[in-house]
Amino acid sequence: MSSSSAVIVECVPNFSEGRRRDVIDAIADAIRRTSGCQLLDVDAGHSTNRTVYTFVGPPGPVVEGALNAARAASVAIDMREHTGEHPRMGALDVCPFVPVAGVTMDDCVRCSREFGRRLGEELHVPVFLYEASAHGAALHRRTLPQIREGEYEQLPSKLKQEEWRPDYGPGEFVPRWGATVTGARSPLVAYNVNLLATKQQAHRIALNLREQGRGPKAPGRLKAVKAIGWYLQETDLAQVSMNLTDYKTTPLHVAFEECCREASELSLPVVGSEVVGLLPLEAVLMAAEHYINKESLFVLQESQKVRLVVDRLRLSSVSEFKPEEKIIEYRVGSNKTGPLASGSVRSFVESLGSRTPAPGGGSASACVASMGAALGSMVGLLTYGNKKYENLDGKMRAAIRPLHAAMHSLLPLIDRDTLAFEAYMSALKLPHSTAEEKKRRSEAVLAGLQEAIAVPLELMRVASECWPHLLVLGLHGNITAISDLQVGVLCLCAGVRGAASNVFINLKLATDTAYVESVTLEVDRLIAECEENSSRVLQVVKDRLSAG
Repeated sequence: MSSSSAVIVECVPNFSEGRRRDVIDAIADAIRRTSGCQLLDVDAGHSTNRTVYTFVGPPGPVVEGALNAARAASVAIDMREHTGEHPRMGALDVCPFVPVAGVTMDDCVRCSREFGRRLGEELHVPVFLYEASAHGAALHRRTLPQIREGEYEQLPSKLKQEEWRPDYGPGEFVPRWGATVTGARSPLVAYNVNLLATKQQAHRIALNLREQGRGPKAPGRLKAVKAIGWYLQETDLAQVSMNLTDYKTTPLHVAFEECCREASELSLPVVGSEVVGLLPLEAVLMAAEHYINKESLFVLQESQKVRLVVDRLRLSSVSEFKPEEKIIEYRVGSNKTGPLASGSVRSFVESLGSRTPAPGGGSASACVASMGAALGSMVGLLTYGNKKYENLDGKMRAAIRPLHAAMHSLLPLIDRDTLAFEAYMSALKLPHSTAEEKKRRSEAVLAGLQEAIAVPLELMRVASECWPHLLVLGLHGNITAISDLQVGVLCLCAGVRGAASNVFINLKLATDTAYVESVTLEVDRLIAECEENSSRVLQVVKDRLSAG
């Protein structure tokens, strides 16, 4: 298990019911009633006759939530009566477990295997493992499309074959249930592009794009993409329905634009897109950066970047895309910064002044350095778009962006420094009576010490990227805000000096001579660079003020 304080597993069970509201609600209620589980989203589709639930919690409660949902489905869903556009093989068709925070993929593998074992034993239904949980399985049964091939209708004959013996539960057909697939996987994005077209035309585009293509001899263009085309009667739209199994390999904007290109070649209109379930914030911000760079836009705030993506991908074309409901980090309250950086100024200062060694000078250095970058960004923004300085808009854009980014990079270091100190002190308290205990303690102490050095060193490196941009602001920034720039330079310099002090105090405890020499050389260089650049910017500002 990871050492993060927040321990969150995401579970995304897909049930073969999307039309009967009482059944959909009963399954949702079963999840809600499970202690420790937070239901985030219920996405029902009438034409697909399928509902995707998204909920989160610690590993144990999430497994219980998935089992409770399956129990509710077992008395309400009969696969003998099921029809729908989406491929399926069971009442609970697929139940993935996804690491979100404080857990590893191995933790989620254990969740899926416990869930699969208990589901098979309790409901007496066949259960197959897929993705990371199918490690070591035969090559023909590792992915969802492989396992689901032939769907529910082919299960009776499939289960008679030795190579399709379930991982858990009976190796026989259960007509009312079918079979369930469970496993651990990375976050994926379920993403549909809407067309005014026929089902056949949408599927043609899906075949051209999905990685599998039309088969081994005719692969598609987009890696890590599964896709199918279908028609939704309730919206009178065709869709290219995709699972982006690795949104870093094929991002949202690539999937959308490739669909647009394919549709254009067929003279078909694209009328927006939609996200099914939730998606990671990173996936949205990747698309935002694409459009910002493509269109030479100047967008800094995260909320504005999200709004840009909603507009460019037309994510509200069928139903409103509400970021606070659709982006997983917003739903679970995940924050890039910890409690110190997220709290009030008063509480942070009071914690610094308390009778505890942490937070201490390292966290204070990160805080003051982030304020230095922030003041630089502020001066740039007070210059940018100002009619008096409009000829400098290009220079301001180039200066503001990295300073704004540095501000956000430095903020998490406030908490990371305190966590590093606490981890080091905890390691020192580990038992060390036996040889094994001594080895474990030594490794933990070394890891804690290296992190305690790495955090302030990272601060110094981030600050070093700010100096050229602060000089631009010193030369050209709005003169009415120039004193703010002076304060910013002094804050950044104070942060760098404070960070250096923390590096050196911890280096005294390190025993690797080569490592100590390497870090010392880098810190000395960054200090000298800070002194030279801060003096230069302050002199430029002084000269401007003297000139009137």
